[in-house]
Amino acid sequence: MATAKPIILNAAELPEWANAELHALFTVLDLPKHPADHADFLKRRGHEVRGIALRKTRIDAAFLDAVPNLDIISSYSAGLDNVDVEAVKARRIALANTSHILADDVANAALGLALTLTRDLINADAFVRAGRWVREKHYPLARSISSMKVGIVGLGTIGSAIAHRLKAFGCGLAYFGPNRKAVDMPYFENVAELARACDMLILTCPLTPATRHLIDATVLDALGPDGFVVNIARGPVVDETALIAALAANRIAGAALDVFEHEPQVPEALIADRRVVLTPHLGSGTQETRRRMAENVVDTLARHFAVASPRGEAAHAAHAVDVA
Repeated sequence: MATAKPIILNAAELPEWANAELHALFTVLDLPKHPADHADFLKRRGHEVRGIALRKTRIDAAFLDAVPNLDIISSYSAGLDNVDVEAVKARRIALANTSHILADDVANAALGLALTLTRDLINADAFVRAGRWVREKHYPLARSISSMKVGIVGLGTIGSAIAHRLKAFGCGLAYFGPNRKAVDMPYFENVAELARACDMLILTCPLTPATRHLIDATVLDALGPDGFVVNIARGPVVDETALIAALAANRIAGAALDVFEHEPQVPEALIADRRVVLTPHLGSGTQETRRRMAENVVDTLARHFAVASPRGEAAHAAHAVDVA
């Protein structure tokens, strides 16, 4: 007699090939797209669910109560701000994310943003395209990141990958986070003190109640009029109102933002400010990394339930929650 396949709740928007792999390995229940329909669906089928393929769906204590036999959540994302992590831990449910997979491309994006910001590359491009080089001969001097001390806010997998790259550029490095790490780098227990000691802050921390608006007016003032902010974490880590006010008063030199408080809506004040570099949440946005992220969702569930992946032995080990 054939063994029944484990039942997986698909609460993620995945590529069609990844959905096909899930269906080949498991009995898949698709979570209704409209949140208003979740409660009724989970009341009827939640007790059957053993695993969840997750992307952006909110998983709170009430959701977990509706899936009492849940063993594992496999998240497509690195960020887990849509998950009540403490409630998951309290229920002894395994939780895996993809920070180990997307770290390199996000770190590359962060470095690209930092260089674009400090070397003023977007405005320099516009200078050439407008024919101003011919008329004005010289472009204003920019800043050298190699001479800067950079503070990393959240030294998890992604923050560590950024630090590795910045070290090769010759930057001085320091960090802030909830836990001191075994690294040869100064640690600051207070983010404002880190800002005061640095020329640039790069934000890589998860969004939690403790980190919401972590970068506020006090921190921006500590960074000072020659300081820069790069955010590839989550938008609400920065108090956008405070950031806009600091820019308007020339209290910081500029910012590079891949994430925003209410994305995809971006304040007009940021769009209009040529000292701000803006990108549309593309930190992990390469074909290679996005494919590996989707593969990891499937492979993590396959390993947990000891079923063979359609692609053979999974290439990437499961990864526990990364809270920097």
